[in-house]
Amino acid sequence: MQTRPFTYLFYLQYLGLRYHGWQKQPGVKTIQSSLEKAFRYVLSHEDFTILGASRTDTGVSCNRGAFELFLKHEISPDLLDALNSILSSDIRLLEFHPVPLTFNIIQDVAWKEYRYHFAIGEKFHPFAAGNLTFFEGIPDLDLMKKGAKLFVGKHDFRRFCSVDKVTDDYVREVYSLEIFQHAQAGSGLIPEKAFTFSVKGKGFLRYQVRIMMAALMDLGLGKITLEDLKNALDSDQTSSISVAAPANGLVLEMVEFKKNKG
Repeated sequence: MQTRPFTYLFYLQYLGLRYHGWQKQPGVKTIQSSLEKAFRYVLSHEDFTILGASRTDTGVSCNRGAFELFLKHEISPDLLDALNSILSSDIRLLEFHPVPLTFNIIQDVAWKEYRYHFAIGEKFHPFAAGNLTFFEGIPDLDLMKKGAKLFVGKHDFRRFCSVDKVTDDYVREVYSLEIFQHAQAGSGLIPEKAFTFSVKGKGFLRYQVRIMMAALMDLGLGKITLEDLKNALDSDQTSSISVAAPANGLVLEMVEFKKNKG
């Protein structure tokens, strides 16, 4: 028998700079622990469970992520305002609705989109660094776009993930990938030479997006070749092809679930 028969799907966004990632860990501030603290206060009990759709790493932000709440009783719509009023300003709950017990926030993901925002040329104002990484040098963006196409489809990404990842399955499928001008390039503190690397897939290995971004930048700067990139996707080596790009440029842009699943 289900001990917590009421389940709700929440959507949220957060700035990851002050947090040690999503997952609750002893002695450090995380997104999950901050949410649990808010729920305990508003619900006046701790008989609930929170399960996230994605475990973002330290410093990574989120524009429209999701988590599932399990508890023994129904909740009212005004809970959202109550939670947002006590959460810090860098976390915001967007909406929530009930989902059936058959819903699985991990298995029912249709796709996730990650975006990595970066700038080149002259170093930008430090205030813009919350979600924007600066890379020195002037890379060949056309070559980077050509290299990005190599990632699309199913590949073994063992050279594009953290070496401490405990898994025997390095195969992931990239649904789409593109590099385009940042939506706010030339506006406010965002420089004109600002760009976005966008990638969609059902799931990614730890640091995969950041290492893919770093590899494309290395390609654009002439540190590696297209052939190196191709060989890395067809290799049984475990050493990363590039050092992961900084976390601050990475944003979990959106999580989309299968139809009729939330």
